[in-house]
Amino acid sequence: MKIALLGYGKMGKVIEQIALQRGHSIVIIVDENTSTYDITQADVAIDFSAPSAAVANISNCIDNKIPVVSGTTGWLDNYETMTALCKAKEGAFIYASNFSLGVNIFFELNKVLAKMMSNLKQYNVNLEEIHHTQKLDAPSGTAISLADGIIENSNFTNWALGDTDRSNEIPIEAKRIENVPGTHHVNYNSEVDAITISHTAHNRNGFALGAVIAAEWLIGKSGVFTMNDVLNIG
Repeated sequence: MKIALLGYGKMGKVIEQIALQRGHSIVIIVDENTSTYDITQADVAIDFSAPSAAVANISNCIDNKIPVVSGTTGWLDNYETMTALCKAKEGAFIYASNFSLGVNIFFELNKVLAKMMSNLKQYNVNLEEIHHTQKLDAPSGTAISLADGIIENSNFTNWALGDTDRSNEIPIEAKRIENVPGTHHVNYNSEVDAITISHTAHNRNGFALGAVIAAEWLIGKSGVFTMNDVLNIG
């Protein structure tokens, strides 16, 4: 499999290592200094670029019939536009806020717990996410996915960064600490007890492996998919 790496930061470099270990080749590397490249040299593209570059990267892949896997967060105001373009062009596209197998299981546990807690009004829910200081967006895409999972299975209608006085909003606290790959807590607190589910990443390898597996899975398909499709869960 010939891979185009769109974004060559810490995640891009780990993806390169994992892809090479799995017998693939990297034919294009795009970083902030790349001006032109031919995406059609690749069989598939993996995008872990900056939020400002994601839409152009994904569009370029779809326009040129190159399957694209994106883990870039912070651009999701344009997600519906990208999925519409993919369907119109009969392309292949996977976006995930997090490609880790463990996190995607965590997403499903979060939905089940939210449904169980939805009628227990004595509990207040909040989310906490901790990432490295180089992370450009806050809250994390993973935290937003967790909040969306709660919203789908409860009476909440929105989330808010920081504290909120609105009963229909889920507060998310975003912390930035050096050398933290990613930690997420979903907390339900009452006057008498607390329930917490958590996921802690020890390194970036799980994210990178999931992205490469998603790229392998996407080859030869058309449509808009999620990691649930790749992993056959949920």
